[in-house]
Amino acid sequence: MGQGAVGPVGVLGLAGVLGLAGAQPAGPPPLLLDPRRTVPPGGEAQSHGRDLDCWEVRKHNSSEWCRFIRSNPDCRLDGGFLNYLEGVFCTFPPRLLPLAVTLYALWLLYLFIILGVTAEKFFCPNLSAISTNLRLSHNVAGVTFLAFGNGAPDVFSAVVAFSNPRTAGLAIGAVFGAGVFVTTVVAGGIALVKPFTAASRPFLRDVIFYMLAVFLTFLVLYFGRITLGEALGYMGLYIFYVLTVVLCTWIHRWQRGDGPGAPGAWEPEMPTDAEEPESSGTNSGDYGEEYRPLLPSREPSLRILTTALSPLDWRKWRRKPWYWRLFKVLKVPVELVLLLTIPVVDPDKDDLNWKRPLNCLHIITSPLLCILTLKSGTYGLYQIQGVFPVWGLVTLVGSVLAIIIFITTSNEEPPKYHCVFAFLGFLASAMWINAAATELVNILRTLGIIFQLSNTVLGLTLLAWGNSIGDTFSDLTMARQGYPRMAFSACFGGIIFNILVGVGLGCLLQMTSSQLVVKLEPDSLLVWVLAGALGLSLVFSFVWVPAQCFQLGKAYGICLILYYLAFLCVALLTEFRVIRLSPV
Repeated sequence: MGQGAVGPVGVLGLAGVLGLAGAQPAGPPPLLLDPRRTVPPGGEAQSHGRDLDCWEVRKHNSSEWCRFIRSNPDCRLDGGFLNYLEGVFCTFPPRLLPLAVTLYALWLLYLFIILGVTAEKFFCPNLSAISTNLRLSHNVAGVTFLAFGNGAPDVFSAVVAFSNPRTAGLAIGAVFGAGVFVTTVVAGGIALVKPFTAASRPFLRDVIFYMLAVFLTFLVLYFGRITLGEALGYMGLYIFYVLTVVLCTWIHRWQRGDGPGAPGAWEPEMPTDAEEPESSGTNSGDYGEEYRPLLPSREPSLRILTTALSPLDWRKWRRKPWYWRLFKVLKVPVELVLLLTIPVVDPDKDDLNWKRPLNCLHIITSPLLCILTLKSGTYGLYQIQGVFPVWGLVTLVGSVLAIIIFITTSNEEPPKYHCVFAFLGFLASAMWINAAATELVNILRTLGIIFQLSNTVLGLTLLAWGNSIGDTFSDLTMARQGYPRMAFSACFGGIIFNILVGVGLGCLLQMTSSQLVVKLEPDSLLVWVLAGALGLSLVFSFVWVPAQCFQLGKAYGICLILYYLAFLCVALLTEFRVIRLSPV
């Protein structure tokens, strides 16, 4: 996870400087997703030849930058709360362009922190609670809810990027770039940290499904379009993968004589490794301790509220190193705002994390957050009959419900309908992730225009690295603690969800009732380099791992890391046109 020095308060303070992204009239979105160009189809005709590619702004005199940005429809940022293009080209003088880029880079890193904290501490726990209440087996929960929780930043970023033809290259670059990174650097790092014997059947199953997903995407890019059937095919292939995981596990249990028994209490685990158990290691993860009195005591509501809103554990703070404290300080503003707006249901706690005063407050703040982040607050600011705003109605209804719940419940025991808060927390955290992903995509497009970089290269580098850094640390930590096979399975099993759901759902949301085809125009050679590199990395692992009898050591890890460095060099050389196709 990246580190930044700009908090949400500071960013809101900069809103006046950077300029709020005002609502602009927009026609029906063109269904042309071009990973290389950023000109919408028919743009020249619409503006009578004056609609230029937004990348052309740097070729003009600095005195014309602001007028170019404001008059060119291709420079419009759809969605988001801040207009980054107007901020850098209109608010900041040209001589302060390095300062603007520095501030944007810090805010970009902080957006990755927001995505990581929201997914780890709020999105995933609520998904676990939902799966527990729905009584899902470990396998189904692992390849659906757990995969959704782990891949939420990647999937939301891909869906947001696909929603705009100008940023579709970010989605393709991020999906393929993260796939190459995880299956080479992360998988190779696990083999270097802890040589191990891979689980044969889960590995072969996941790699085969992943190669099918990559091959399907390669065909889509080759034909230059995604039809409704192909988009549904992505979702159908993922459903078939889930059913295969469940069926393989049931068969394995039956062969061992366990029978497909019902699962016990929810325990987070990687189902892709459930078929071949490995020896347990020492789990030294620090999840904090629970300090409970011997006898229950009645705490006042105000004290419960202040304790629940404290993002710091002072006992843990005193024994942690300085860099952990620094990173915690950066996360505190985010965690405080998230605690105020997202309820968390924890099935592992006796009280299910029931905090009566805070949960009653969530009845007001969570719906308010949802409407104010949906379409950048457009719906929330809408006035009913031109008089009463929607956000006021939501606040009024939420206040009435909060008062009723506060009167009819107690601090000591959660109500029977407490599981409803898990669904509310899931929705609120999803809206937070979607809002952060929208800002992330917009700022990456702005940086691409500033530095004359394609969206594809930004996706396979910055966006892919940022979304994968959390998985990298968690998988390597899991390997060091004695679970290398579980971490290795996560590299291939988790990324299947990202590519199938990210591309499939992103394109489905782009389709309308009148146009059921999303066109892709991968004119850039970089897109083919990216798709080919991912396919070759999977073929390499598919051949190497069985050839070594699933014994993975340092040689395998070194080869994968060297492969990624070679791929990165080729990708950058292709981006800067050192490597290019010669004209026929």
